[in-house]
Amino acid sequence: MRIDLSVINDILYRGGRLVWDAPTRQKIEACYGFLELFARDKIIYGINTGFGPMAQWRVSDDHLRDLQYNIIRSHATGMGEPLSDFFIRASMLARVGSFAQGKSGVHPELVTLLTEFINRGIYPYIPKHGSVGASGDLVQLAHIALCLIGEGKVHYQGAWRPTAEVLKQCGLKPIDIHIREGLSCTNGTSVMTGISAVNQLHAENLLRLATLAAVWMNEIAGSYDDLMAAPLNESRHHPGQITIAKQMRELSEGSKRLQKRENKLYNGEQVNGLMDEEHQVFKDKVQAYYSLRCAPQILGPIFDTLAYSRKVIEDELNAASDNPIIDPETQNVYHGGNFHGDYISLEADKMKIAMVRLAMVSERQLNYLCHDRINGILPPFLNIGTLGLNYGIQACQFTATSTTAECQTLAMPNYVHSIPNNNDNQDIVSMGTNSAELCAQVIDNCYQVLSILYLAMAQAVDCLDIRDELAPATRAQYDAIRRITPTIIDDTPFYEDLAKIEQYLRTL
Repeated sequence: MRIDLSVINDILYRGGRLVWDAPTRQKIEACYGFLELFARDKIIYGINTGFGPMAQWRVSDDHLRDLQYNIIRSHATGMGEPLSDFFIRASMLARVGSFAQGKSGVHPELVTLLTEFINRGIYPYIPKHGSVGASGDLVQLAHIALCLIGEGKVHYQGAWRPTAEVLKQCGLKPIDIHIREGLSCTNGTSVMTGISAVNQLHAENLLRLATLAAVWMNEIAGSYDDLMAAPLNESRHHPGQITIAKQMRELSEGSKRLQKRENKLYNGEQVNGLMDEEHQVFKDKVQAYYSLRCAPQILGPIFDTLAYSRKVIEDELNAASDNPIIDPETQNVYHGGNFHGDYISLEADKMKIAMVRLAMVSERQLNYLCHDRINGILPPFLNIGTLGLNYGIQACQFTATSTTAECQTLAMPNYVHSIPNNNDNQDIVSMGTNSAELCAQVIDNCYQVLSILYLAMAQAVDCLDIRDELAPATRAQYDAIRRITPTIIDDTPFYEDLAKIEQYLRTL
C-alpha cells in the first residue's frame, strides 16, 4: 500500500476511503510477531527503558504497560487553536503510511483503529502549538494517541465530543497496549508531513491559477506572444520555465488578443502605422512589464520547487519515521533518528518562499491593472462608474498589498531556527511543523491575493469589452467569476464576493 498525494486528495476532498491490502497487513503482523519474540530478553529503548534523557533508567517489567500509557498522557500538552480537519486527517494518513512499512512493531489493531478514524471522519483534538519537529511531532501525535486509547476529545459530525462517547457510538474499541504502541504513536513526522501534503496540493493549484492569470494578464495588455515561445524558453534549459511556457501556449490557444511580433514590428509595411511619427514613439509597448513578460522565468522556479517538494513529501508519507526501527528481515532493532523532520522542514520553507513569490507577482499584476498611467488602456482602479464619485477596486488593492506584505514577513526560513531543549537531548531540532504551519498561512494569503486579481481581471475585460476575444481557457474563468459577481459599476462592499471567489479558486 502506497499513500501518495493522489490518495490524500481523493480521501480529503473526494470522499475516498483508505483500504489496506493483504501484503501491508502481513508486513505489520510479521513485524509485530518478530518484536514480540526479540524483545523478551533484551534492553530496547522505549520498551523497557525511559524515554529521551530518561533512557538511562531501566523500567521494571511490572510497569511496561504503564510506560506506554505514560508517554501518551504526559506528552498531550499542545496549546492554541486546533488544527483543521483536513490537516488532522492528512496527518493520520501519514501515520498509517509510516506504520504500513512494517518497521514499527505495533499491533495491527492500532492501524485498524487509525484507519477507522480516517474513514469515519473522527478527528482527534490536535492543538497548533507543541512540536519542535525533532523526535518528530511528539506532542501533537500524543493528542492523536490519546484518542486512540479512548481519552481526550474528537471532532465528529461537526461537534467536539469525548472520544469514549464517539467510539461507543461507532461500535469501536480503544487500542490496547501490547509492546510499544505508546512510543510508536508519538514518534514520527506525520503531522508536519500531513500538513505539508495538504499544502502541496494547494500550492500546485495556486501555480495553475497563477499560470492562467499570466496568460489572461497578457491578453488584457495585448502583449506580443513570443514571451512564451518555445525557442526562447527552451534556450535556458530549466524544466520549470519550459513547462510553464508550454502551459501558457496551450492556455492561450484561440486568443484573439495576443499579438504576433512578426506581423507588426518585423513587418516594415506595418511599423510606421504603429508609431507617433513626429516623436518616433511607438503607441503600444514593444515589451510588456516584467510581471507579465517574465511569467515563465518567475513561475518556472516555483514549478521546479514544487516538483521536488512533491517527491520529498511522498517519500515521507511512505517512510518509517519511528525510533527504533524494527527490522524482521535482518532480525534486528536499530536505534537512530528517523523521526527528525529536516527533510519536511526544509521543503516547507522552500515551498513557503515560492508561494510568497507567487503572491508578489500577482500583486504586481494587480497593480498594473489598477494603475492607468502604467497600463495606458484602463480607467484608474478599473472604475467604470463616475471618476471621483466612484472608486472601482481601489480599496481591494489595499487588501492585496497588505496581505502580500504579510507573506514577505513570513518568508523568513524557519528551518534555521533550532532551539535545544529536552535537557539538550534534542540539541538540534527541525521545527518542521512550525515550518509547515507557516507555509499554510502563506498559502491562505496567496488565495486571497489571487481572488482579488481574478476579480480585477474580469473587471478589466469588461472595461475593454474584450470577453469574446479571450482564449477559451481564460474566457471560462471570466465566465466563472461573473457567475459569482457582476460587473462593478456602483460602489458596493466586496468582502462577500471575494470570499466566494476564494472558495471557487480553492476547489481542487
